[in-house]
Amino acid sequence: MTYTCFRVEIVDAIAIVTFDRPPVNAQNLKSREEMIEIFDALSDREDVRAVILTGAGNVFSAGADIKERAGGAGKEQPGAYLRLNRITREFFYAITDCAKPVIAAVNGAAIGAGYAMMACADIIIASDNAYVRMPELDVGLAGGAKFLTQHFARSKARMMFFTGQNVPAEELYRLGVVEKVTTREQLLPAAMDIARQIAAKSPLAVRKAKMAFNAVEEMPDRDGYRFEQGVTIELSHSEDAAEAQRAFVEKRPPVFRGR
Repeated sequence: MTYTCFRVEIVDAIAIVTFDRPPVNAQNLKSREEMIEIFDALSDREDVRAVILTGAGNVFSAGADIKERAGGAGKEQPGAYLRLNRITREFFYAITDCAKPVIAAVNGAAIGAGYAMMACADIIIASDNAYVRMPELDVGLAGGAKFLTQHFARSKARMMFFTGQNVPAEELYRLGVVEKVTTREQLLPAAMDIARQIAAKSPLAVRKAKMAFNAVEEMPDRDGYRFEQGVTIELSHSEDAAEAQRAFVEKRPPVFRGR
């Protein structure tokens, strides 16, 4: 299926989703609707085991399309702006809720909602020209604090939000926000390497593990571990679990069926 703002390619059970809305991959209503559709579809596809999300050109995403907002988009009729905000939320959570692990390959600036898009991925890597900035206050917006506090300490998150300072890729790596920093040319190969490692595992186990991660983030420790134990019990009855154990004993690569 073709899209206006994205390119989707499937290689070796890995979906490569490229945000391609020149010049800076700004997020308008159309792009957000397409993103939701894409990630919902990838969740359902049995031939996809991992997803890479990246941007075309030298910018990952410059965030919300301020020109669209300044033009009055979402304010034409009662309730329209609330709907726009709801779609914005679902745009981000389409990534978080995708049944397959999502690797953000951040190829440049991730600004405002571009950072939030990055933050929703399961694993993040970045090119050495990438950086994060939160200029929301400068454009009359206030969203993003929740995403900042997922990755940054209290003072750093507020410093970024109140001042709009840039945080470059190497600093993101030092702070543990990104898994690795590569050259621009090595970014996609590095993301593919991670995705292939994930794709080699039981798709059922990976899907359940991601579901568990998402769930326990909002739970107290005791409840979270109890939830994980329930997932483990469920997996223990699967064909893939039996195959994993047989392969371990027989010292051979497992052949997973996803059931």
